[in-house]
Amino acid sequence: MTAGPLTYVYAVARHSVALAQATHAVEGVTGSPVHLVPPARDSALVAVASPVPEDDFREAALRRHLEDLAWLEALARAHHHVVEATAAHSTVLPLRLATVYLDDDRVRAMLDDRHDLLLGTLEQLDGHVELGVKIYLDVASGTAPASAPAPDPTLSPGRAYLRHRRAEQDIRDAARQAAEEAAGRIEAIARTHAVQRARHRIQEGELATGPGTNVSNDAYLVPAAHADAFRIEATHATDGLTGVHVDVTGPWAPYSFATLPDPDEDAP
Repeated sequence: MTAGPLTYVYAVARHSVALAQATHAVEGVTGSPVHLVPPARDSALVAVASPVPEDDFREAALRRHLEDLAWLEALARAHHHVVEATAAHSTVLPLRLATVYLDDDRVRAMLDDRHDLLLGTLEQLDGHVELGVKIYLDVASGTAPASAPAPDPTLSPGRAYLRHRRAEQDIRDAARQAAEEAAGRIEAIARTHAVQRARHRIQEGELATGPGTNVSNDAYLVPAAHADAFRIEATHATDGLTGVHVDVTGPWAPYSFATLPDPDEDAP
């Protein structure tokens, strides 16, 4: 018996003609066509979905795949592509990566069961985008404080080493103070332009893709009309500071602010 397709859901959105037309040109996570699943009731809600092979997305198989970083990265990129393509035409609630249902009927049931919650959240996020702000310590680009002692050829190797270590620690301490100053500036900018903030874990190990040491990783929900101003001002939050830099990303669909119910208990 050949395994049938499951239904992979990327997001919940408001239906529109533009959204329906856009989905025809988007490929899903396995190259399959994306389609919209409406609820059984008369509603503006739709789920953005595509069929996926059961052999790869049943629970046991999916767990194995998620341990493969290359497979996971490809899945995440395709998932993000569909969400962003959808968000260009409608307010969306992005669902978690690898949200899978047994079929479209189960997706319809989820939309019906959680209709008011989903619709209310969409209304709250309407007209807003997400921007990410990461602060990094970049001690390598910093310079020693003006008071740092110059090399002294009369010192013994042991004392010269300790003096060098103290100078390095001074640079690190100055960079951390600069990071705190930058964080304070960004908070002030957010009070003007953002409506919510979500704190994420700092990026370490294989997740640390940026230069330097990540010390702050936040997402901000910003009215779309304020997005450019927020980006410009946050980008300049480290002006005049040494040993620290900021990375501003987005605007994105509001991944960090989509408070969504867990998938249907019948999802595999």
